[in-house]
Amino acid sequence: MKPIFKIALLSILCVFSLSAQKKDLRGYLFAYFEGKGPAEKQEQLRFAVSDDAVNWKALNNNEPIIPSKDISNTGGIRDPHILRGADGNSFYMVATDMNTKKNGWDYNPGIVLMHSKNLLDWKSSVIDLEKLYPKKFKDIKWVWAPQTFYDAKVKKYLVYFTVRFKYNENLDFYCAYANKDFTSFEQEPKLMFSPKDGAIDGDIIYKDGTYHFFYKGNTKDETGKEIKNGIKQATSKKLQGPWKESFEYLDAYADTNTNVEGSSVFKLNNSDEYILMYDLYSSGRYEFQRSKDLYHFTEKTESFTKDFFPRHGSVVGITTEEAIRLQEKWGGVPQSLLIAKDGTFRFKAEGNPIIKHKFTADPAAFVEKDTLWLFTGHDFEGGQKGYKLKDWLVFSTTDLKNWTEYPVPLKIEDFKWDKTNDAYAGQTIKRNGKYYWYISTNGSGIGVAVADKPQGPYKDALGKPLLTNADCFASTHSWTCIDPAVFIDDNGQAWLFWGNGVCYYAKLKENMIEIDGPIKKIDFEGFQFTEAPWIHKKDGKYYLSYASGFPEKIAYAMADSIEGPYEYKGILNEIAGNSNTNHQAILEFKGQPYFIYHNGAIQTNGSSYSRSVCIDKLQYNPDGTIKRVVMTTEGVTK
Repeated sequence: MKPIFKIALLSILCVFSLSAQKKDLRGYLFAYFEGKGPAEKQEQLRFAVSDDAVNWKALNNNEPIIPSKDISNTGGIRDPHILRGADGNSFYMVATDMNTKKNGWDYNPGIVLMHSKNLLDWKSSVIDLEKLYPKKFKDIKWVWAPQTFYDAKVKKYLVYFTVRFKYNENLDFYCAYANKDFTSFEQEPKLMFSPKDGAIDGDIIYKDGTYHFFYKGNTKDETGKEIKNGIKQATSKKLQGPWKESFEYLDAYADTNTNVEGSSVFKLNNSDEYILMYDLYSSGRYEFQRSKDLYHFTEKTESFTKDFFPRHGSVVGITTEEAIRLQEKWGGVPQSLLIAKDGTFRFKAEGNPIIKHKFTADPAAFVEKDTLWLFTGHDFEGGQKGYKLKDWLVFSTTDLKNWTEYPVPLKIEDFKWDKTNDAYAGQTIKRNGKYYWYISTNGSGIGVAVADKPQGPYKDALGKPLLTNADCFASTHSWTCIDPAVFIDDNGQAWLFWGNGVCYYAKLKENMIEIDGPIKKIDFEGFQFTEAPWIHKKDGKYYLSYASGFPEKIAYAMADSIEGPYEYKGILNEIAGNSNTNHQAILEFKGQPYFIYHNGAIQTNGSSYSRSVCIDKLQYNPDGTIKRVVMTTEGVTK
């Protein structure tokens, strides 16, 4: 090869490599088939995702993403190999067309070809070598473990695989270029590489001008008896060889009785390190070794952690956008991969609780145009023995099914005057183009933060408390100045309600950061107020709902004026499961009233101190009273 042509070829290969590198790859997708469960479901295509290539989560609850009967002739697939296309946006997958549960191991003549533009929708075709090429591939026994490599020199995808014929025991690699549609071969496959003692499960990767061919090989004695097997490597300067075979075994188990197969090599995202992984099929493990040069690998093996039992598969890097698509289709993607560049995280509500990836409490909400904005407290983690809240969270939805979580908009540390370090309940409202978030602490008082957008970020509007225990004239305990609820009446007057044990209220000035006039308290017959006041208005009536008793239920009262007198109307909802506290928001969204609350339903870590926000429908009686809320696990999205 002339030097100038070498440079041109290397340039082409570099362009392909860079096209993949330009993608902001943040995670990994593992295509595999399952080794446990019902036999008829094992040889099916499955996906798993990881943010570090070590800890894996199965998608679709480890159910097949595509039934084998829809893509194969035999009704089974094995050894799926996935490849990102040269354009960076398309994907190609090949697999063994084989159903050992149904047909045994004696014969399989074909492979499955698949391609996709989005990782979700796959077009497939089957290649039966014996039928397509009866002269050359007559008496074929096996066509195993196909893989695909993009040949940048000819701009085509080369599919290679192991072939064995019935009349001999040779295990050789054959190859052919796929057609433009990736539905068949351009020509009859030809011999690509014939390892000395045979090989299966090949995987080619390119690095620094060299093609590295990894496979499961073996060593035979003079009589042809296999005396050793494991992962080997051959190298070449050309994609189709000739290949220089190394007889050194790379895996850590070659000198033991532990068998490995299904070798696959991939490069870690944003790293110079490579992973050589393999299937320890007889012992049910999946392990790997590391390398930076593809010649020398770590001696000590490492294990994947996973919630599935993978057999021979392959790994490709994925972007945040691709991870989000996978999550929306099948679920199971780690949250760390679903956070977009702008810090948002999209998720679907699947019944109640609506937020399951973290603990949320003390909901408040308002509607702006076609969007419901939800504001919550944030119970720090599961299994707490007390209330531990350090920040507040904000979410939005247009359909109560698809939600967006935003970067943390407000933290307790943003209020320099606070001395408790406890981020208690609050409520947000819009006025004069600004958004005001009234929050409470565990003793330092009620503050107010302001932002230009509902998702924030918010900043302390006063630099001091708006209200403190000193303003709570009828109370004696230190946590009385909590749970602010804000309401703007039809005449434009803003009101603030709050309290624990005693329900206080006051007018707010137009600027929303000053109390206007005296502080008063609500009282009426039957009023057993604990905390969590909420004011809403419907058909000229004012509704005051609140937590009552302990463990808390939500009760409510009605009045013709916001200042009362209020008339007690009864219990609105019962004790929320596994939670001593109860805290509600009531509003109408797209013509339907809703009741938003929290419970301790996430098992096993949910509790009174690790709560979760839920939504159920609210219904009014003809006389304006409210029917008791039916709390459901189905929620409002079913």
